[in-house]
Amino acid sequence: MYAIVEIAGQQFKVAKDQKVFVHRLSEAEGNKVTFDQVLLIGDGDAVTIGAPAIDGAAVEAKVVKHLKADKVIVFKKKRRKGYRVKNGHRQPLTELVIEGIVAKGAKKAPAKQEAPKAAPAPKQEAPKAQAPKAQAPKAAEDLNAKTVAELREMAKAQDISGYSSMKKAELIAALEGK
Repeated sequence: MYAIVEIAGQQFKVAKDQKVFVHRLSEAEGNKVTFDQVLLIGDGDAVTIGAPAIDGAAVEAKVVKHLKADKVIVFKKKRRKGYRVKNGHRQPLTELVIEGIVAKGAKKAPAKQEAPKAAPAPKQEAPKAQAPKAQAPKAAEDLNAKTVAELREMAKAQDISGYSSMKKAELIAALEGK
C-alpha cells in the first residue's frame, strides 16, 4: 500500500516504514504527526484518487530527528568583470518514518486555534474646534496675491467640496461665488 501525501507544501509518495526527509517541521523529536492531505492511495490494483484530498484518509508518521541537508554551493561570476561571489546553503530538514496509512475513518487533525483577533477599535476623532468661518474676501486682487495653499485653506474653512483638485483660478472663482 502506498499514498501520495502533501507534507509541508510538497507532495511525497510514501509507504509503511519508509524514511522521508521533508522541510523542517515544528514538531519535537519523537512526536507522532498525522497528515490528512492524502491525494491518492494505491492498494494493489485499487487506486483511490481524491478531489483534491481523500476524506477520512491520513498518513501517520513519527519525527525521528531534525537535521540539515548537505551544503549547496552557490557561485556567481560575471566574466571579465572581476565579479565573483561564493555562498553556501544548508536546508533545514526533518526526518520522518511513516508508521501507517489509514484509508478510511481517520479523524481530521485539529486545526490550530489562533487567538481570536480583537476587532480594531473605532477611530475616535478629536472634536474639531469650531473655527469661525472666514468671510469671503471682497476684492479679487487680494485672492490673486495669495498662494494656492492659502486658497485651499480658505476653501476648506468655507466647506467648499473638491478644493484639493482645483487649480488657482478655479479656487478664486469658487471663493468669490460663495
